[in-house]
Amino acid sequence: MSDIDLKRVGTKRSRLRFWTAMAGPGGTEGQDDVRYPDRITLIRGNHESRQITQVYGFYDECLRKYGSVNVWRYCTDVFDYLSLSAVIDNSIFAVHGGLSPTISTLDQIRTIDRKQEVPHDGAMCDLLWSDPEDIEGWGLSPRGAGFLFGADVCRAFTDANKIDLICRAHQLVMDGYKTMFNDKLVTVWSAPNYCYRCGNVAAIMEVDEHLGKNYKVFEAAPQEVRGIQSKRAAPDYFL
Repeated sequence: MSDIDLKRVGTKRSRLRFWTAMAGPGGTEGQDDVRYPDRITLIRGNHESRQITQVYGFYDECLRKYGSVNVWRYCTDVFDYLSLSAVIDNSIFAVHGGLSPTISTLDQIRTIDRKQEVPHDGAMCDLLWSDPEDIEGWGLSPRGAGFLFGADVCRAFTDANKIDLICRAHQLVMDGYKTMFNDKLVTVWSAPNYCYRCGNVAAIMEVDEHLGKNYKVFEAAPQEVRGIQSKRAAPDYFL
């Protein structure tokens, strides 16, 4: 989807709260790139790490475009300063992945030293890698990092922190968004037609001044708007 088309999805009149975990470097092209910087918070995702970006193409792209790895190094240094989560009006907890068995309160998240490479285990890793699942309690994640967690874990966290909703990304959703656990958790996926072949729609979540939630669903922009498709094989990471 083009930048212009995405701007048209959200309304300017609403108190739009937009959160994202970057899938690559944050672009700075165009004079309107960040018109309302106080309304944008970038949340770190599991791909915002030195190890993952070397596997899934960002390292190679920087080397190919700029002839050195300096741009990649600068970007990955910035990754270390991204927030691990965000709280919207003391009501919505936004995180890339999910919950951690070592984290029960928001204050515990605030004490994490985030200025580091994503570790292979522990609370910081779990926040970026975990997934909700229809199980009880905690389970081993097939990803090899983070955990699976059930509705009871979700409810315990929302009750303990007096929040209404956990909003996360991390998993492909064919309909753009998916609610779980009696609407206590939602997965929002904002990349339409993932890998140029999945055929999924995408969504953003709009929050009004009364914390009412409206999901804006959109399709991929036409090929002539997107430009030439990359010939590089896209990873099946989220499939």
